[in-house]
Amino acid sequence: MLSGVHAVKHAVRFGARLDRVVSADPAAALRVLAAVAPDVTVDVSPVPVEEVVRLAGAPVELVGLARRPSSVPPGPGPTVLLDNPRHLGNLGAVVRVAAGFGAREVLTTGTVDPWHPTVVRAAAGLHYAVPVRRITDLPDAVVGFDPAGDDLRTVRLPADAVLAFGSERHGLSAEVRARTTRLIAIPIRDRVSSYNLATSVAVALYAWTAAGGG
Repeated sequence: MLSGVHAVKHAVRFGARLDRVVSADPAAALRVLAAVAPDVTVDVSPVPVEEVVRLAGAPVELVGLARRPSSVPPGPGPTVLLDNPRHLGNLGAVVRVAAGFGAREVLTTGTVDPWHPTVVRAAAGLHYAVPVRRITDLPDAVVGFDPAGDDLRTVRLPADAVLAFGSERHGLSAEVRARTTRLIAIPIRDRVSSYNLATSVAVALYAWTAAGGG
């Protein structure tokens, strides 16, 4: 379920197969779409606003129903591994960041479905731009992000690295720590407790890009 104009436009740009696109006001929705994404064209069916709210959870301009892709080409950058993420909005924001920086893929552990509608909404439909999947078997070697690690400013992140991020509350799990070949810390001002998950991923991928990786 693609909630809103931005989710629909990104999904279409990256090859989503839309089964249906609906709006309570198709003419208004298409005007917005033309303004923000003149390269994207879709057929929109009118439905009552109650149906839009039922699908999207809010009265958004546009709702698209699409199939999950069988495959998405990986990006040129590092893999992002989220260790048991819990906040759906943060998870979606990570997908958006990863797509923007060209991450190879986004992997998650734990019980949260990374394709949950709330995650897709927060990612603005960019699940179609970067591979996103949940795993049960961990990679053999990961680079873990942890306050006790080496300063990120002194590290060069290779494009084939798997960058592991724990939750804000619990950090990296023991299982992921057992696979780490190195711990890296993101610089932070004294007395500031932490960054949120999406910010941490953005800083790490920016560091890879700034070092000539992107």
